[in-house]
Amino acid sequence: MARCADAVVPDVVRWVESAAGPLIAVPEAVLPFWAGADGDETSSDHDRACDLPGHAGLLPVGDTLALVLGGEPAATAYLPEHGLFVRRCAAGDEPRLLSEARLIAEVPAALDDAVWEPALEWRVPGPLVLFDAARSGRAATATDHARVELAPGRYGVGAGYVPRGPWAGLRLVRVGPPAG
Repeated sequence: MARCADAVVPDVVRWVESAAGPLIAVPEAVLPFWAGADGDETSSDHDRACDLPGHAGLLPVGDTLALVLGGEPAATAYLPEHGLFVRRCAAGDEPRLLSEARLIAEVPAALDDAVWEPALEWRVPGPLVLFDAARSGRAATATDHARVELAPGRYGVGAGYVPRGPWAGLRLVRVGPPAG
């Protein structure tokens, strides 16, 4: 399921996975500043990402912020048509997940059923790279990653989950216009 996003192929959803911790979406402009699990400090960048509460949080990287997708490790894809990170989690005792095609087709209904946390405001300098937070930014594009095209600007970030139904194994993180 995990694929690298070196080539852009229309209509192909790229899923990124983590070995054990959170995923992070770092603006390309500051990728070299993300040290991952390495570092000379007592707390690595990866440790800082793991310490963020909730399913979505913002963390300083360089002179901007990166989006941490926390909670349990989950295969994650960005769906630009919805401005949404979709995270496939195990649904309780049910190990079977929806097929990728059905999951994508069911996203609009899942959005209607989702329970949303309060939104954060995020100023984005441009495109992002989504990858395992344990990796360094310098190594991110040499491993499992996805490039997320976002125009520079202000965005609202809201995390949600679907409490029931066939989408109960989904965590959602919406990136869109900021609230009022």
